[in-house]
Amino acid sequence: MTTTSSATSNPFAALTQTPASAGSPTSPTSNATAASSATNAYNTFLTMLTTQLQHQDPLNPTNTDTFTSEMIQLSGVEQQLQTNTTLASISTDLNSITAANGLGYIGKTVTASGATTPLQNGSADWTYALNQTAQTTQLSVLDSNGNTIWTGAGNPASGQHSFSWNGQTSGGTTVSSGDYTLQVTSTDSSGAPVTTTTNLVGTVTGVDTSSGQTQLQIGDITVPLTNVTTLTN
Repeated sequence: MTTTSSATSNPFAALTQTPASAGSPTSPTSNATAASSATNAYNTFLTMLTTQLQHQDPLNPTNTDTFTSEMIQLSGVEQQLQTNTTLASISTDLNSITAANGLGYIGKTVTASGATTPLQNGSADWTYALNQTAQTTQLSVLDSNGNTIWTGAGNPASGQHSFSWNGQTSGGTTVSSGDYTLQVTSTDSSGAPVTTTTNLVGTVTGVDTSSGQTQLQIGDITVPLTNVTTLTN
């Protein structure tokens, strides 16, 4: 008669893997697959346990303490699998909520940290701020290759200012659609640089949540929702 010794290691460890975190995108299909896999694994261990009982040596049965321990582990595995399924469902719900929140931004104009924005409807818009009054302030618009295509004087007063560029070079040529960067250079009366910050202004054209975080699309520029400072209709 074949005897089966009790396992010395936890045979259920492979079944209690934690599902993907709520921050990662989870599809209904992956949730269903995970639930089916967990159920199959649980049923497999039930089969292993009953097979162990069927083939134990009647003259040397499984120690009751060992059997009780296995039953407790089995109960713990069942609870863990149920928890994993619940967490996977919560993750899907959170991703749906995140996407729904982002959709409310489509068509709205946002201001967000960043110096690069697309040319939309014939103009590109920014805001820039100086932390103190400057002697001179120069604005430069750069194309996607880093070439300066327009320069002009900016507001030297401290505080925040708006700038809208009409899509024309310094020579009067109208450029094609694309991404453009505003460069602000300010100096004080002694010629020392003045600290400046630049924000892009644009209309949201799409939302991307594939990374698990809401990313607003302004043309082909991607802006994390956390970078948005103002929202207007």
